[in-house]
Amino acid sequence: MDDNNIIPVDTDSLAQGWVFSVDKPLGWTSFDVVAKLRNTIKGRYGVKVKIGHAGTLDPLATGVLVICAGKATKMINQWVGAQKEYRAVFTLGGTTKTYDLESEISSTGKVVPIFSEKIKADIESKFVGLISQTPPAFSAIRINGERAYKQARKGIHIDMPERQITVYGLNWLNTNGKSWEVNISCSKGTYIRSLANDIGQFLGCGAYLSSLVRTAVGDHTISDSRPLAEWITLLRQD
Repeated sequence: MDDNNIIPVDTDSLAQGWVFSVDKPLGWTSFDVVAKLRNTIKGRYGVKVKIGHAGTLDPLATGVLVICAGKATKMINQWVGAQKEYRAVFTLGGTTKTYDLESEISSTGKVVPIFSEKIKADIESKFVGLISQTPPAFSAIRINGERAYKQARKGIHIDMPERQITVYGLNWLNTNGKSWEVNISCSKGTYIRSLANDIGQFLGCGAYLSSLVRTAVGDHTISDSRPLAEWITLLRQD
């Protein structure tokens, strides 16, 4: 994305609003980033502005988080609905309750298959295109008015509703051993954690998401996103 498409941070921005393409730090929630930017804008301009993000990233994920503030929130839906791209690592031979590294790893004791053209074709025939996906119970989706992860942490069984999502492509980068690295392009609403778990089940050995970087949200890419600290510095400049 051309840097000219990013609304500049100056006094006129208070009237125009902001579009921040943030390279989200590891360990931060999407809400943490939104709150930090909201507080920085309030401290700089003395006003509280409307602000929101165009698609959640889990704390253990990094990469592109598009945030709109002020009048620019009118544009947020164009990025909420935009195609997303990720670079993920699936670790095979184990599972976790959260489908990632936020919970304890349990070894399945099953043999991890050797990647082959047949396995590649079998995975893509099952998981590329319009597919049904069940989101993880440990997610922020509201079930009966409460976040699903809050119920899951209480040990309450939740029947998560399936949703239709589209995986446009899987580009396998490294498939040696138990950790398989892949570039994924997909629609909004796709849970990469669920995709890892589902592929693990399909292969019969189990799998969980061990690393995730969102590399693009529409025309916002990781190469033209700024670290949060850099955005904070720009906002505080006179």
